[in-house]
Parts: sequence; C-alpha cells; structure tokens
Amino acid sequence: MSSTENAVFACYGHCSTCDMDTRFVAYRDWFRDFFVCTHCGSVPRERALMLVIDRWFPEWRGAIVHESSPAVRGASAKLARECPGYIASQFFPDHSGEMDVGGTRNENLERLTFGDSSVDLHVTQDVFEHVLDPDQAFREIARTLRPGGMHIFTVPITTKEKPSRVRARIINGAIHHLLPEQYHGNPVGDGRALVTVDWGYDICERIFLASGLFTHIVHLDDLEHGVRAEHIEVLVTTKPAQHAHARIPNSDTTATGFCR
Repeated sequence: MSSTENAVFACYGHCSTCDMDTRFVAYRDWFRDFFVCTHCGSVPRERALMLVIDRWFPEWRGAIVHESSPAVRGASAKLARECPGYIASQFFPDHSGEMDVGGTRNENLERLTFGDSSVDLHVTQDVFEHVLDPDQAFREIARTLRPGGMHIFTVPITTKEKPSRVRARIINGAIHHLLPEQYHGNPVGDGRALVTVDWGYDICERIFLASGLFTHIVHLDDLEHGVRAEHIEVLVTTKPAQHAHARIPNSDTTATGFCR
C-alpha cells in the first residue's frame, strides 16, 4: 500500500471499479485527477461513473456496451473484464474510413458505424468536451441506442449555471478557434485533445434539442466509495423503451437535474 505521509487527504472505503476494500489517497488538492484508489489507481470520476452504471443500468454485464476512448483502468477495465459484449473504440481522424487501426476499432462519434438501435449502453468519459459537432454526436448516439438504452457519461461541467461556451468549431472544413486553444491529454495521436466546449448545466437542453432524449445529471459525494471531487457529475441520457417510462433508480444521489 502506498504511503500516506505526505497526503492532503485519505480515507478507507470500497472501490466500485476494482471491487476491493481499499484506501483512497490524495496527494494534491485537485481531487478529480489525484484522489486515487491505492489498489487500482482509479480516480473519483471513474468510480462515480461505475456507481451510476451499476445503479441505472444494472444489467450491463449482459448488454452490448460501446465505450469511446476508454482508459486502461477504472470503469473501462471493469467493463472490459466483466462484459462479454463490451466494444471499445478510439477515434483516429487521420484514418477516416478505416474500421480497424492497429487492432483498435476506429469510431467517430459524429458518424458511428453501428446500426440503428443496436447498442444497449454507450459510455464516454471526458470525451464530449473534445467533440467538434456535439449535436451530431448526440444524434448518432440516439440513433444507435436500442429502446430502453442509455448513454452514461462524464464531462466537466465547468460553467455550471452559465451558458455553455464554444471554444472551437469547424468552418469550411477547418478548425476555427473562438477562444485561446486549450488541450487535455489524449491516449492516441500526438497526446493532445483540443477542448471544443466548456459545458454548463444547459448541456441537458442541448442534448434534447439535438436528439429528443432527456438527460439526468447525477451528482455524487460518497466518501465510502472514494467519490469526492470537482466537476464530478455523471450524465444519463435515456432512450425511452416502447410503452414504458425511463427507469429512475432509488439511490442516495445528492442531486439530480432533469431537462424537459
């Protein structure tokens, strides 16, 4: 177990991604990226995502699950390990039209190759702040979800109650920067992912206007499972089942937001 001598915070609990009783330790005060499980290395947003998947879509082990841009740890590792129908993909813009790049499935969220109503659960972790045409991506997710299916995802809600802010868009086939360039880490390409949108809570309305689907925002503050951090919201977009209402689980989430 890692030493906690220089930790700014530590607690014991149960990790939702490795299913182990463990100690969660933060060595910096930015918990979102540095409050780690000492057993598997997961961070709070990954553990929050897995808790929400377990509570809102408990049948995920027997489902067709697609994850775009997965990590090598946390919820991604658990889904890959325990779900036979798990499909992982990355986006390689320099290989447009190629389904396979070095053994990895190539999927553009704006133009998914999945058939209509063919996926039970789409998962994305901190991806939609990097999509140049998020409205089209929301439409593609809605098209490919089966009735009763869900898109469960994390994205930094940085502007909160203020309107979302577009940082970059495509104009005449080229990227046009509306604000100074900002990048996050990227597991493929040159290691940089351009931030295209600073999202606010109005993302729910944006999803509805693009796809017609309703979205809940789930906020967890749950030290028992090592979930405490900045921008920790998990979003759940549901495609209604035929002749049925979307499922809303009984849970101890501290707050949910719903856009109609």
